[in-house]
Amino acid sequence: MIYFKFPFDEKLYSTNESSGQKNIGFYAFDGLNQIEFTGNIVEVKAGDSEKIRVSSKNLFKDQSGFAVETKAEYLRQLEKTIEIIKENELPKLVYSRRKIFTGFNEIDLENSFKNLCRTYPNAFRYIFINGRNSWMGAFSEVLGKFHKKTHEFETMSLAGTLPVSESWSKKEIEEQKPVTLYIRNILKKYSENTDESETYDHVSGNIKHLRTDFKAKIRPEDLDAIIQELHPTPAVCGIPKEFCKESIQKLEKFPRELYAGYIKIETGDMVQYFVNLRCARLYRNSVHVFVGGGITAQSSPEKEWTETELKSGAILKNLVAS
Repeated sequence: MIYFKFPFDEKLYSTNESSGQKNIGFYAFDGLNQIEFTGNIVEVKAGDSEKIRVSSKNLFKDQSGFAVETKAEYLRQLEKTIEIIKENELPKLVYSRRKIFTGFNEIDLENSFKNLCRTYPNAFRYIFINGRNSWMGAFSEVLGKFHKKTHEFETMSLAGTLPVSESWSKKEIEEQKPVTLYIRNILKKYSENTDESETYDHVSGNIKHLRTDFKAKIRPEDLDAIIQELHPTPAVCGIPKEFCKESIQKLEKFPRELYAGYIKIETGDMVQYFVNLRCARLYRNSVHVFVGGGITAQSSPEKEWTETELKSGAILKNLVAS
């Protein structure tokens, strides 16, 4: 079962079993695994008998054996990451970790999801239970949005993170620049006319990011190729992509699974792709929150740790546990 809300849309959606169509797919960061939901997308109205039916009793116990990464371990790995960045003159490499929350008897999934929806109205918000895979998340980065009738493709460069009250520094500005350049160069390959916005603040709960929007007319047959070139973007991986992907697999303590992958939603006139960032894997006895940050040669490991703690609050502050 899956329930979700589109950005700036408080209608609740799910799927029915009236068809074998696969309109919703979750794709892992490494592209090796995916979870698809069959059936037509339908609105779940407040008066329907089919209200949100997600219970922690349907979750599996955590048998992953993962031991939480300590702050000391994280700082040591970040020092290694910065060394790799300097040695190879990388503009950016994204390093992530899991924050594992335990010590509760039960999680009220329904109200946790409602809290997440209220906190992030401008995000794509979802919760699903699919066999042993149960996830919840909310993030507003659009990997791609394609209008089937107009053939207009939209995407965004979203990078750099600070608390809403703080001012941008050179580190965040330099972090976002290669993401913008990367997307600009890809779109030029597929479209002669690309519109690019000014860079502006994108507020998401208690934090903000730097954002630049893109629009381009493309051929429908090029859509899949564009998505495969865009994913994973420098915002979740780094530059150059293949070298950073290999480095991530060597450096990070845990596999990313669906974190930093993307979600594909196909409706009548639209195909939308959302980056799966502020998310958690749900177990009956634990919650694994995935958080990361863009690391540059100027990064401070201590500040990066603080940033990941801040990002983990996107999920943890909205959990209702007893």
